[in-house]
Amino acid sequence: MQRINLALQGGGAHGAYTWGVLDRLLREPDIEIAAISGTSAGALNGAALKAGMIHGGREGARENLARLWGQVTALNDLRLTSWMTYLNPAPSLISQAIEYSLPFSMMDAATRVLSPYSYGIFYQNPLRRIAERFRYDEVCASDGPRLFISATNVRTGKIRVFTGTEISTDVILASACLPTIFQAVEIDDPRTGHCEAFWDGGYTGNPALFPLFERDLPDDIVIVNINPLKRDSIPRTPQEIVNRINEISFNSSLLRELRAINFVKELIADGRIPREAMKDVLIHMISDDDLMNDLSVATKLVPSPYVIGRLRAAGEAAAEGFLKTGATRIGVETTVSLSEMFS
Repeated sequence: MQRINLALQGGGAHGAYTWGVLDRLLREPDIEIAAISGTSAGALNGAALKAGMIHGGREGARENLARLWGQVTALNDLRLTSWMTYLNPAPSLISQAIEYSLPFSMMDAATRVLSPYSYGIFYQNPLRRIAERFRYDEVCASDGPRLFISATNVRTGKIRVFTGTEISTDVILASACLPTIFQAVEIDDPRTGHCEAFWDGGYTGNPALFPLFERDLPDDIVIVNINPLKRDSIPRTPQEIVNRINEISFNSSLLRELRAINFVKELIADGRIPREAMKDVLIHMISDDDLMNDLSVATKLVPSPYVIGRLRAAGEAAAEGFLKTGATRIGVETTVSLSEMFS
């Protein structure tokens, strides 16, 4: 049995890619998920997997993930591209159709001039009715994979990692709280003694890796990356520029942690610190930058059923590829070139 930790990135509806990855990993009997660190959509996926696992094992986790994404798809009020489904278009065409549609343009413009607090009594967070449906006795259970969910403290600008019985509906909403769209989520935090306001965890940990460094957890961390690290083309349109800013900012915290991991690994390899002094973490990554380069912030915010289906299938295929080429190296070595990410 190969034990791994999962680090699940946030990225709105693009989290359906992670759904596909998890569904394939759950069907692999030789893989055991020891812990999960999730942010935003990664937090939703992590909570669904954990609760389903407690309730009904691997099949229960798969069913819970499918139920979650069925609910996310139902949030799509615009249905901007449903007619395109039958044409089997490239994801980039759907992304462009959403970006240049009048409803999305109006929504995008509204976020630049209106605060989420402008709506008064009419404000609502559509994710609340999804997050409220989790069985929190199962999400917070001491059995099953350990679950860590990250949010950003608005007052201090620091990451806050919630775990165990700290996790609640509000914690999941906080982890997925984009401040231009949603009001900050306020939570009484016993660690600070304040009622703290939280924004999306992606600003400070997307996802946070350090909770997975605990001694009793396995050395291997499998990162499911849904924000492309690299784009070859220079963004020129306003939509492309905003999209790339979003990707860079939401990858920056992950890259900082990976740089620190690489530094520690070099110290251990050179014998400058004893091997037992710090954990020699093994990093693996499941990603599909080619697909994600065809998508944009528009497909993150508008959960098109067609795009979600494509993302799920792509995630399943990527996990299959990882199991064929990288699974034998779990517990042995890192399977990504960390130094190349920073050069």
